[in-house]
Amino acid sequence: MASDHPDRPRQSALRRTLRFARGWYGSGEKRTAWGLTALVLLMTLAQIGIALRVNLWNGDLFSALERRDQGAMLLQAWIFPILALLTMALAVAQLWARQMLALSWRRWLVRDLQGRWARQGRNYHMGLLPDAADNPDQRISENTRWATAVAVDLGASLLYAVINLISFVGLLWTLSAAVPVAGLALPGGMLGIAVLYAAGGTLFTWWLGRPLIGIHIDRQRAESDHRFALIRLRENAEAVAMIEGGADEARVLDGAFGQVVGAMHRMLRQERHLMWLGSGYGMVAAALPLLLAGPAFFAGALGLGTLVQLGQAFAEVVRALSWLQEHWPQLADWRSHVERIAALEDSLAAAEALGREGGIAVEAGAPALVLDRVTLRNPAGRVLLDGASAVIRAGERVLIQGGSGCGKSTLFRAAAGLWPWGEGRIRMPAREDTMLLPQRPYLPLGTLRDAVCYPAAPGRFGDAAIAAALARCGLPALAARLDEAARWDRMLSLGEQQRLGFARLLLHSPRWVLLDESTSALDDAAEASVMRLFEQELAGAALVSIGHRPGLARFHDRVLRLEGGRLVATAQGVLQGTAMPPLPAPGRVRVAHAHAVPEQRLVARAERARSLGQPAR
Repeated sequence: MASDHPDRPRQSALRRTLRFARGWYGSGEKRTAWGLTALVLLMTLAQIGIALRVNLWNGDLFSALERRDQGAMLLQAWIFPILALLTMALAVAQLWARQMLALSWRRWLVRDLQGRWARQGRNYHMGLLPDAADNPDQRISENTRWATAVAVDLGASLLYAVINLISFVGLLWTLSAAVPVAGLALPGGMLGIAVLYAAGGTLFTWWLGRPLIGIHIDRQRAESDHRFALIRLRENAEAVAMIEGGADEARVLDGAFGQVVGAMHRMLRQERHLMWLGSGYGMVAAALPLLLAGPAFFAGALGLGTLVQLGQAFAEVVRALSWLQEHWPQLADWRSHVERIAALEDSLAAAEALGREGGIAVEAGAPALVLDRVTLRNPAGRVLLDGASAVIRAGERVLIQGGSGCGKSTLFRAAAGLWPWGEGRIRMPAREDTMLLPQRPYLPLGTLRDAVCYPAAPGRFGDAAIAAALARCGLPALAARLDEAARWDRMLSLGEQQRLGFARLLLHSPRWVLLDESTSALDDAAEASVMRLFEQELAGAALVSIGHRPGLARFHDRVLRLEGGRLVATAQGVLQGTAMPPLPAPGRVRVAHAHAVPEQRLVARAERARSLGQPAR
């Protein structure tokens, strides 16, 4: 994708849409897709049939008026309500079928896109790509709606135009026999005039409306950027208010919306140009056949009913042939939505490739955490960690320290399989035995119970267990609010959020815990309280921590430092570059902690656990 205009068209919007459609029509919902498509086709054919019958009704009515045949006119008056009722019923039925088709397609497309975006760290990998599609949330929620709904509307209208053209071409050819063109009785002369007139209008519309495609793409981008700026201000409202940055933020918002206004001005100006053409085009199409056939009518070669039928058939043929001219603004808008979805798909594909092509091999299921000649780089290629090897066995508590930006958190990302730049091998414990607690724990939308139990289902833990975990981590007052739904990431301070993260650890009781600056917002006493979990309730769990605070070292057995791209042991343990003891092959068999820690330490921890009424580990 081009970095300056990543959403500029690269393939035709039709090919892109067919790609989206193929996925749906071949998915588990294919019966729904094909069934609704067939229903739209059936309703369209029925509408064309009614339109042909209305054309005949017009001819019969005006012929009766011309003959002054009151009985024939009354018969047509009785037929009219039936035709009107059928027309309305078919219009509503066809609209329902189109709506269901568009909604079902959008539902599948949204689920497909957001599933690909949310799983396997692809949303994280997209953030690492320099030219990734911006605002994926807006593309999934809004662009899918318009891309599918407008595609269905355009497809249905194009189908109607094609069938309508086929239906009325023969009628116009037949009626043209009695209408000389330029004094010559040419077969199908009125049909030829209709084709030439529609072709001229379509070419002129294409020439005049070409800029609309790029304008709509620019407008979509500007709308997305403005929406993102609004969301960003809302998410950082407290910080902005604290530093009195409201005036500056207002200027930023005004600038973002100014881009929207500029794009809208260009779009509206182009639409006004098309309106000049469209308004006159329709008037001429209605009057032209009557003016051309008028002499034949006055000469008695045409009856009034035939003249009316001829005018309607001419208008229907011109309308069918002018489909592109009539729908050009809608086509330009639809294409901009399709291109934004296509750019998101391209970015997802690039993120998937980035995840697959990562040079760091991560193997799950090992009895220890093993770094085997691991090299980490930043996206620019700078080495953060150079050929590090280390073993952290079950039950050990290891603190990793180093200066800011040296790659400590990147090492955790690599262990989670998220960091693609580097080489080497990382052997990890089983995923279900491991829990990582970041500096700001993720709190999902929903109730407090959802937030505490995450990522497990809310019903997995009882109220008593949740209340005990909250109380142990210094949040006893929250136990009465478990079923209260709120934005807990805003209502709780960072320190309270970090305490809640430790309450999660108590509930899940993982065998391996990775802490990434998880006590940075706590005071010394609170930090000591939650870290004692690993000497009491979580005794025996392996702990790997990242942190700068000096008080953390006393809760760990050894310290590894990241210095100059090297992992250096500053206490008992394995130094970078030393030989590693052999380990069993990765597997699903869990190894008891007693085989991984010194016996005296394990006994002491078990004694402490029993004194607190906890089961020995």
